[in-house]
Amino acid sequence: MTTAGSALSATLLDDTDPSPLFKPVDVDGLHLRNRLVMAPMTRQFSPGGVPTEDVVAYYRRRASSLGLLITEGTYVDHPSAGASDPVPRFYGADALAAWRRVAGAVHAEGAAIFPQLWHLGAQRKPGTPPFPNAPVISPSGLDAAGRVVGEPASARGLADIAASFARAAANARAAGFDGVELHGAHGYLLDQFHWPATNRRDDVYGGDVCGRVRFSAEVAAAVRAAVGPDFPVAFRFSQWKGGHYDARIAETPDELAAFLTPLVNAGVSLFHVSTRRYWLPAFGGSDRTLAGWTKYLTGLPVIAIGSVGVSAPFFASPDEDVQRTLTLAPLVGLLRRGEFDLVALGRAVLADPEWASKLADARLGEIRPYDKSAGSVLY
Repeated sequence: MTTAGSALSATLLDDTDPSPLFKPVDVDGLHLRNRLVMAPMTRQFSPGGVPTEDVVAYYRRRASSLGLLITEGTYVDHPSAGASDPVPRFYGADALAAWRRVAGAVHAEGAAIFPQLWHLGAQRKPGTPPFPNAPVISPSGLDAAGRVVGEPASARGLADIAASFARAAANARAAGFDGVELHGAHGYLLDQFHWPATNRRDDVYGGDVCGRVRFSAEVAAAVRAAVGPDFPVAFRFSQWKGGHYDARIAETPDELAAFLTPLVNAGVSLFHVSTRRYWLPAFGGSDRTLAGWTKYLTGLPVIAIGSVGVSAPFFASPDEDVQRTLTLAPLVGLLRRGEFDLVALGRAVLADPEWASKLADARLGEIRPYDKSAGSVLY
C-alpha cells in the first residue's frame, strides 16, 4: 500500500457504516442499484468530437459499481457552444453512434447514464474550434472578470440556443440514454445569466433572481417539450464559478427558492448541486447544506457533490481541517437526514474505477488515490 493510499484509507476507515450509500433507490423513475454517481469531468479524448472505443471503455469501467454516470460536458449543436475539437459533441451521426455504444456499454454493466449538455458562453475564446468563426455568446458580452468579449445575446439568438439544447436532449433519448443533465453551473453560459457579475441585462433576462434564471427555465422547458414527460431532466447549478469561489447567485433561502421554482415549473425533475465542500452550510442561521436547501425547497431528488473520497478537498487552504472533512461520517449523516438522495464522485472514480466496490467490500487499502501528476485522468 502506498503512503497516499494509507492516508486515504485512514480517512475512510472510521466508525462510519457506508452501507446507506449502497442501498438501491428509485429516483425520477429510474431504479438505481446504489446512491453513487459519476460526476461529469472534461477529458478531451474524442478527436473531432467523436467518442472513441477508449471512451466507451472508460465509461464501462466506472459503470461496473456505480448507480448513475453523468458524462463529461458535451457540446450542443449551436456554433458558439464549444472551444475544443477533442471535447465530445452531442450531435452528428458519427458522434451519436459512438454515444449509443457508450450507453449500451454502461447499461450492460447495470448502471444508468445521462449526457451533460454544455454551452461555454463567454468562456469560449474567439477563433477556437470546432467553429472558429462563431461569435462569443453571453448575456452581456462580459466574461467573469468584467472584460468585454462579445456582444450581448439577442432574444432570437437565445431562442436558437434553447433549440440546440432541445435537439441534443431528443438525441439523447433516441440514443438510449436514461436522462439528460443541463450544465447550469461553474460560470458557463446558463450560469452566466444566473450571476449578476456577468448578467447586466435590463430586459426580461436580467435584474432580480427571477429574471436571471429565466433563460435557464426556457432551456429546460424546451428540453422537456423535446423529451416528453417521463424522461429525467437534471439541472446542475452552483454558487461558485471557476476562479471566483466566493460568487453567489442566491444570498438567502428565499432567493434560492426564487431561483429553483421557475426551473421546477419548466420541467426540471432532478437537481445536481455543485459545491466544493458538500458538508458546509449554505446560509447563516442554519446547518443545512445547499443540497439540503434544494431538497427542502423543491421536494425533488438531489445529487450532492464536493470533495468526496479524496485525500484533499478541492483547492484546500493551508489552515483547513482536512482530516475532519474527509471522513465519510458527515456524508452518511447528511444522507440519512434526507438532505440529498445521491452522491456524486469526481476525482475519486477518475483515479480508481473500482472505488465504490472497494469501499463496499472494505478493501480500502486497495483504493488508488487521485494524483493528477500521475495521469489519473487517463485511467
